[in-house]
Amino acid sequence: MPGVTVYAYLTHPLVEAFGAAWLERGTASVRFVKPVHDGEEVLVSGAVTAHDARSLTATVSASTVSGGECATLTATLPAGSPVPLNLALYPAAPLPAERPLATREQFASLDALGAPVNAYDEVRAAEYLERVSDALALYRGARGWTHPGFFLDQANKALSQNVRMSPWIHAGSIVRHLGGARVGETLATRGRVRSLFEKKGRQFVEADLAIVAGDRARPVAHVLHTAIYCLPPAR
Repeated sequence: MPGVTVYAYLTHPLVEAFGAAWLERGTASVRFVKPVHDGEEVLVSGAVTAHDARSLTATVSASTVSGGECATLTATLPAGSPVPLNLALYPAAPLPAERPLATREQFASLDALGAPVNAYDEVRAAEYLERVSDALALYRGARGWTHPGFFLDQANKALSQNVRMSPWIHAGSIVRHLGGARVGETLATRGRVRSLFEKKGRQFVEADLAIVAGDRARPVAHVLHTAIYCLPPAR
């Protein structure tokens, strides 16, 4: 099961508890530690771990009977408005006509990632909500909120539509909401490669992404998206 789907499950108790405020200005740091297989039952649980005048912090985890804990998320709900994003650092670039193979050299050569553009209309919203089994009312209707899991779905596309990666693994993401998006808006995901590194023979890429909505390119989320694009040879 894709990590972005597990992330969508993890956000459910956060939004159920904190509502639109978290979708507008909340943050999340998610890490995937074990795979979840299709057909497995996923238990999501969490708790508020800190609360003061400046912010609220909560932790949420997802686990299965066979694998135990498979993903962890730390979320905050800061007081006040989110810090603006400098869009000059995220120029709009076209997707490549043909995707090159994902290599360290290819990633390092990119000045900017091509930007996937996708409309989040009522039909797509209904399809997505069914896929992630989320029945919360604030996502429904013509002015419902865009599901936060869809942001990471678009972050995946910012990698997979720029290079050919097979197989690859979503390792984790850091998300900062910048006002949120609504059903009916078109989202574009601009970005660049922030870092490349190796760990235990696995090649990692970290993408620095700005998700913007509408013709005026209003920033709605900032995502640091980390993936393993090359695995070591099997023994």
